[in-house]
Amino acid sequence: METTEPQRLMDGETMIINMGPQHPSTHGVLRVRLELDGERVVHAEPIVGYLHTGFEKTAESLTYQQCNTITDRLDYLAPMTNNLAYVLAVEKLMNLEVPKRAQYIRVLFSELTRVASHLVWLGTHVMDLGAMSLFFYTMREREVILDLIEAAAGVRMNPSYFRVGGLAYDLPDGFHEKVTALIKDFPRWMKSYRNLFEGNPLINERLMGISYISQEQCLAWSVTGPNLRATGLALDLRKVEPYCFYDEFDFKVPIRTEGDAYARFWVRVDEIYESMKIIEQVLEKITPHGPYTTSDRKVALPPREEIYGNMEALIHQFKLVTAGFPVPRGEVYQSVEGPRGEMGFYLVSDGGPKPYRWRARTPSFYNLQTLPILCQDGLVADVITAIGSIDIMLGDVDK
Repeated sequence: METTEPQRLMDGETMIINMGPQHPSTHGVLRVRLELDGERVVHAEPIVGYLHTGFEKTAESLTYQQCNTITDRLDYLAPMTNNLAYVLAVEKLMNLEVPKRAQYIRVLFSELTRVASHLVWLGTHVMDLGAMSLFFYTMREREVILDLIEAAAGVRMNPSYFRVGGLAYDLPDGFHEKVTALIKDFPRWMKSYRNLFEGNPLINERLMGISYISQEQCLAWSVTGPNLRATGLALDLRKVEPYCFYDEFDFKVPIRTEGDAYARFWVRVDEIYESMKIIEQVLEKITPHGPYTTSDRKVALPPREEIYGNMEALIHQFKLVTAGFPVPRGEVYQSVEGPRGEMGFYLVSDGGPKPYRWRARTPSFYNLQTLPILCQDGLVADVITAIGSIDIMLGDVDK
């Protein structure tokens, strides 16, 4: 007869304990069921589902434009890249042409979002390892980026700034100067960060050789983003399947070959530098004025000056806002390179104003699958390192 769990504990074999779902180092409501042999991890099982969001079914009761608010809340640290993947999917279904200036602005905010997301990861990950100061610095700099998002979108989080057909609003006056100031301050930020973690024995001992995963295992478990690139595979959708004119920008895809937590750490740090290079280039391409949304009146709201003096324009706006616009029958999948990997949407349209099926391919959900591999035969303290090193977001996981 199979030995029961209480009997195994009495025999001194292994012990089962829970980490989370309230543990601060699980980066959200993640529960990890650990089987331990002393301090050594025999098995780690991630248990998800505590957020109860139901985003995908909720989206199927909303119009295509309203669904944008759902994408913000999937990965609430990278809402702009979620917005981008979704609107590109709808625009592909509709064969909708978006002004080039609007697409450049999308690139700008996508890379600002990537930097902001990596700053949160850097500060919290190092804090998990036992160093506190860097967290305060990275949060301070992230506020600068959130100020830029607020200036354009009106809100700091969940902005829904990218819309089907373009953008919600044009860039405000003085925006270019604010981004230029950010670019100018960036080298000073990174120098102060590196003074804290580069060569730091605490960081090195907690990361080097810890939580190893091979490239073959990453591919088998559909891991993407920095976690995959830390095994030596330079797979970045901005390069291999360019969207929004990413092929016009000069940037590298950082890789490492070690496959451990230390490699994942440096891939993300290097990505911050590359994102800032893209931001500097795209700022030169964006003209101060120009179209920021499609001219197709079946999708775009009428200009405000028309609404005030034209009853047909007012009725058209009312219909677009309340009933939405129809999308041709068909199905599509569109993905982008998010801060955590491939962020994609699979949509099925039945010809109406609401999606028949709406599915999100969220990177954290796939990356979290590797936790048993990362924790195998490690110490309990290394479980914290493993979770932080894959940079999961539970809104992404419990979709």
